[in-house]
Amino acid sequence: MSGYIEAVRELACELLDLMAEGLWVPDRSVFSRLIRDNDSDSIIRLNHYPPMPILCKDKDSSSPCNHNRVGFGEHSDPQILTILRSNDVGGLQISLNDGAWVPVTPDPSAFCVNVGDLLQAMTNGRFVSVRHKALTNSYKSRMSMAYFAAPPLNARIAVPPEMVTPIKPALYRPFSWAEFKKAAFALRLGDSRLGLFRMEEYEQVA
Repeated sequence: MSGYIEAVRELACELLDLMAEGLWVPDRSVFSRLIRDNDSDSIIRLNHYPPMPILCKDKDSSSPCNHNRVGFGEHSDPQILTILRSNDVGGLQISLNDGAWVPVTPDPSAFCVNVGDLLQAMTNGRFVSVRHKALTNSYKSRMSMAYFAAPPLNARIAVPPEMVTPIKPALYRPFSWAEFKKAAFALRLGDSRLGLFRMEEYEQVA
């Protein structure tokens, strides 16, 4: 497990370095060094969604009853980046801009990468945290393993100055991961957290 955590952390850092490079940020490690820090608050979580059979109400129906129940409700990940791997059982769905839910085809040989709320703030909205949920299967168990890449609790989360211009001002005020994490746990799972840290909200309070 320790070896796996180290490997996916390096994968997350490599992806973040490429993102910074693609955004023309001179310091390509501006995002990844938050995860490499010895005090990083990153965690790994193993999920098991057992099969949840649902009895058909219409016993005369000729079609099989294969409904799905929500195993983990709609939300976005509060951290920087999530590296997810699962078995060959589907269940993960992501929400598009129009509100439609799209299933993600399971592939045990591939990783699914979710942008988190912190990365959305640090890239000034260039990368957007994805809302997603997990459904159970009526007949098969779904297993997943998620690495949540997070900074130290006292880390300052802010957009790099190179990405702020008069045409594209900062969307979010600077904040610490501890501050954001406290706000996230005070809200319901599906509530939006980043809205509390938008610059216009900060200016109204100030």
